[in-house]
Amino acid sequence: MLRDLIRRISNGIEGAQFKGINIGVVDERGEIAAMYRGIPQNDVGIRTDILDGITKHLGMTMLIRSMSPKVIVADEIGNMEDVEAIRYGICCGIKGIFTAHGSTIEDIKLNPALNKLIENYCFERIIFLSDKKEKCGIERVYGLNKQEKIYVQIKSDESIYNF
Repeated sequence: MLRDLIRRISNGIEGAQFKGINIGVVDERGEIAAMYRGIPQNDVGIRTDILDGITKHLGMTMLIRSMSPKVIVADEIGNMEDVEAIRYGICCGIKGIFTAHGSTIEDIKLNPALNKLIENYCFERIIFLSDKKEKCGIERVYGLNKQEKIYVQIKSDESIYNF
């Protein structure tokens, strides 16, 4: 699902007003793009730059400084270095798509680093995927209510492509 989201944002969505934008992916373990000799083996879009084999926090910083992405993507974030790199990106006006393990917001808050991002309202959307094998897809979506500074569950038909 993450790879498909990256590809769709990078290429744009056909038939919609949404044109593609530059994305930077930090693929620390090669699970997203599956790079081989500098060429992604998985389709991640035509406007996607990939750094693989590098820690997430260092890769995010390098992408921000050298590739001018509008969106940065990294999977399985969770330590303080990742959080600082994400906050750096936010301060530079860059959006992000990040994955982490947890089935509720309370689960995510148990990780001190991720809790810091949630308490500082760094996420505009928090999306939980279904963990049931027979039902893949989006289970719940929370959006940030900026006036009240809380995350509220939103309808699944509201846009998650808010870039």
